[in-house]
Amino acid sequence: MINSRDVRSAALQGCPPAARRSDALRYLLSMIVVCCASLVLAAQSGGGLDPASLLKPLADSWPSYSGDYTGRRYSALTQVNQANVKNLTLAFAARVTGGPGSGAVNPNGPQTFVGGEGDGSVTVAGATQIKGAVLSVDGVLYVTAPDNVWALDAHDGKEIWHYFWKTKGGTHIGNRGVAMWRNYLYFVTPDDYFVSLDARTGQERWHKEAAPFSQQYFMTSAPMTVGDHIIVGTGNDLDSPGYLMSFDPETGAQQWRFYTVPMNPGDPGLDTWKSLDAARHGGGHPWLPGVYDPESHLYIFGTGNPTPAYMSTPRGEGMDNLFTCAIVAVNVDSGKMEWYYQTSPHDTHDWDSAQTPVLVDGDFRGSGPRKMVLTASRNGYYFTLDRRTGEHMVTSTFSDTVNWAKPGLNAKGQPVRDPSKDNHIAGALVSAANGGSTNWPPPAYSPDTSLLYVPTSETYAMYYLTETDPRGAMGLGGKDEVSVGTMGSYISAIDYKTGKTVWKHKFRTAGNPRGAPGLLTTAGRLLFGGDVSGNVIAFDPANGNPLWHSQIGQVTNAPETYMVDGRQHVLVAAGDTLYSFTLYR
Repeated sequence: MINSRDVRSAALQGCPPAARRSDALRYLLSMIVVCCASLVLAAQSGGGLDPASLLKPLADSWPSYSGDYTGRRYSALTQVNQANVKNLTLAFAARVTGGPGSGAVNPNGPQTFVGGEGDGSVTVAGATQIKGAVLSVDGVLYVTAPDNVWALDAHDGKEIWHYFWKTKGGTHIGNRGVAMWRNYLYFVTPDDYFVSLDARTGQERWHKEAAPFSQQYFMTSAPMTVGDHIIVGTGNDLDSPGYLMSFDPETGAQQWRFYTVPMNPGDPGLDTWKSLDAARHGGGHPWLPGVYDPESHLYIFGTGNPTPAYMSTPRGEGMDNLFTCAIVAVNVDSGKMEWYYQTSPHDTHDWDSAQTPVLVDGDFRGSGPRKMVLTASRNGYYFTLDRRTGEHMVTSTFSDTVNWAKPGLNAKGQPVRDPSKDNHIAGALVSAANGGSTNWPPPAYSPDTSLLYVPTSETYAMYYLTETDPRGAMGLGGKDEVSVGTMGSYISAIDYKTGKTVWKHKFRTAGNPRGAPGLLTTAGRLLFGGDVSGNVIAFDPANGNPLWHSQIGQVTNAPETYMVDGRQHVLVAAGDTLYSFTLYR
């Protein structure tokens, strides 16, 4: 074992006495800061997060991406409810600052730890954006942005520690959050590393390469803790295959890997591609977290679009291109697929089905209790499936403008692509536009109303073919998209038994689904979300009527809720700032 004192002593050899004294003092102060942070978090976090606790209904904490395994984003907390929500007031606003920091040690402030495989020469421009889940465990908030993780005090938002990853580059579009197991945190980086930190101190435990940076992979997903598995998927906009991985939480060793496209002769789904080579370059990246059914041991998740995304000839004209744009269930211990259901066969518009699905137990049309999985896809179609078998139960449209499919459904309940709505030299008017009728911001479900709530946008665009070479173009190439209008942004409330939209709340200002925030429901009979005008809003989930709002700026993640010191807080981000609201009377 390497002794830190020996390393420090060796590093100081040859320095002038004054420099040695100054450096030694800085080192001593940094160790005091680390120890103090460790003591604070040890007192607050105790034994950390027991993976078994994730099986319990969501209440005082927010321990995973969706809060619990169901993806419902439904909290049992009732302290804030319809009767008093009008009295919600700001408890704190906490701004986070990305980057390596100044390097100076402040004995009274938080410590920034720096890791990463980059040499520091890559500078990522743009403001810090909190786009993912914020974990709330034992009085501590864990917050992320690309290359950054922070621990904040859940009482007042004060920073406890900060970790910064020196990147080699990559697409810094967002980070969806960390996973937690015991006293350890896990997150992914844009340059494709899987990193573990000590939640008590912010110090790195280890990092592992999760995907080859040279093949233009980039990773944004929040990992998921399931027992002794940490599960996360890849992202890529070019022509590499997507896959889901499971890692050992102690060592970071890969336990299994599931490819979302066929990779070898004889693999299931190969007959839905033009060739094995086309399949191996077929995309299908699972770039958002899934959900977990503990009874069947199935991890259920969505997959992304096929590649090339728009010039589909290389994939085989009209071929389904499995298992892209699909809901897939794999055994959590083996990584073997149990079933799948494709929501967009032979997608030609980059309409991922990677959205986090929702697990619901309930009556289905009077036939008795069923165990179901619900998903509203980017293509404008809604689906109810049996989560044990993948059996199709309901298909409907939740967007009134969707026009890319032929009338009716096929025998599997899937929409049938209309080739006239593909990209053409003369152009095709298509709804929804590339951003989709919904996108990555998560939906929510309330067992009190039996409704699924979905951020919705109704947009039109002209799609033009710009690459006529029959070999096609890689990734997202081969088309030009011109936006021509929008019918508005909404929250849609969908009955899972019929697929019918029970109500829609239209926002005054139009926007795109990438800007529409995700949703939260609570047992206080509240639905929290945001609009594209910069308000966080509480709605009545039965009818969509607004009950309270606060102007904080463009909401960039889905609201969450937790308890601390006997008070329920509602937490939401706008850009680089967290806003926490509570009741004081």
